[in-house]
Amino acid sequence: MPRAWVIQGYQGYQGLSLEDVPDETPGPGEIRLRIEAFALNWGDMNLMHDRYSFSFSAFPACIGMEAAGVVDAIGPDVVGIELGTRMCTLPHFYDRRGASTEQLVIDHRYVTPAPAGLSAVESASVWMMYMTAYFPLVEIMRVLPGTTVLATAGTGTAGTAALEIGRHFGARMITTSRFDRNRSFLESVGADHVFVQGSGDLAEFLRSVTAGRGIDAAFDPVGAGMIGQYAPVLAKNARIFFYGTLDAEFPTLPIVDMFQANAVFHPYSLFNYVENPGSRARGKAFVYDALKRGLVAPRIDRVYPMEGYREAWDYVSAPRETHGKVVVETGA
Repeated sequence: MPRAWVIQGYQGYQGLSLEDVPDETPGPGEIRLRIEAFALNWGDMNLMHDRYSFSFSAFPACIGMEAAGVVDAIGPDVVGIELGTRMCTLPHFYDRRGASTEQLVIDHRYVTPAPAGLSAVESASVWMMYMTAYFPLVEIMRVLPGTTVLATAGTGTAGTAALEIGRHFGARMITTSRFDRNRSFLESVGADHVFVQGSGDLAEFLRSVTAGRGIDAAFDPVGAGMIGQYAPVLAKNARIFFYGTLDAEFPTLPIVDMFQANAVFHPYSLFNYVENPGSRARGKAFVYDALKRGLVAPRIDRVYPMEGYREAWDYVSAPRETHGKVVVETGA
C-alpha cells in the first residue's frame, strides 16, 4: 500500500502521521502519479492551522501543493498525457488530496510536464514560488523600469522569486529580512535595497531609498505585523498583494493611508489563477521560458527522506542560514 502523511485536525505539523492509505483509481479527467518528490511551502503550515485561502472539507486530510512524479494510471477522458511521463503538480484548491504522499490521484488540468533537464527534486521546487510571483508582478502590475516594489520576507521562496522576476523586468526591488546575514543573498537574487527589521523605521527607510516617491506595490506574506509599517509610504494608486500570514495574524487595514494613496488591497491566491485556463497557460509558459533562458533556476536547500517529513518542518520553522526549497524524496 502507498504511504501518505495525513493530519486529523488543525494541529500544525506536529499532528502529521505517516500512514498506509488505499490505492486509488483515477476517475474521469484524472491521472495517478507515483510521487517521487514533494516540496514544503509555508502555505502548507498556514493550512494546517486553518489560516489559509481554503480549509479542509473533512479529516483525515493530506497536505501538499507541489510534487513531481511519474504517471502510472490514466482515467477516462484524458488526452495528451502518456504513462511513464514525469509530471509536476500545479498548486490549486486541492481539498484533502495533497501531495505529501507516494501516490496521488489528481485532475489532469493541474499537472504539467517536468521541465527538461531537471531532476524530480528540482521539478517539484519551481512552480509554487515562480507562479506565485509571476501574476502580481507581470500580469497585474506589469512592472518595468521605474516601478518600485517592496517584497517583504525576501528569503521566503516566493519573496526570492519576486526579486528575481522584478530584477529581470527592470523594477526597483526592496525587501525585508529579520537578519543582516541575509543581505548578500538577497542582493544576489535581485534586491536593490534590504531593510533589516529592528534596524530603524521601515517607512523612513522607504522614503529615503525612493526619494520620497514611495512604493508602487507591496508583495507581502507577513500579515498584521508589517502592513502598518509600510502603508504610510504607498505611492499613488499602489497595490498591496497580501498572500500569507507568517506572523499568524490577519492584518487590520490602514484605511487612512490607503485613502490618501488611492491604494488597493488585493488578497491574492495563486490558486485562483491556476484554475483559469488562460492564466494557467501563461504562467506555465513564463516558468518554462525563464528556466530555459536561465533567468531562474531551482535552488534546493535540503532534501529529506519520506520518514523525515516532520523533521523537515522543524528545519523550515527555525531561522535558516541557507536558502531555497526544502524537498522530501519518497523513495518510490
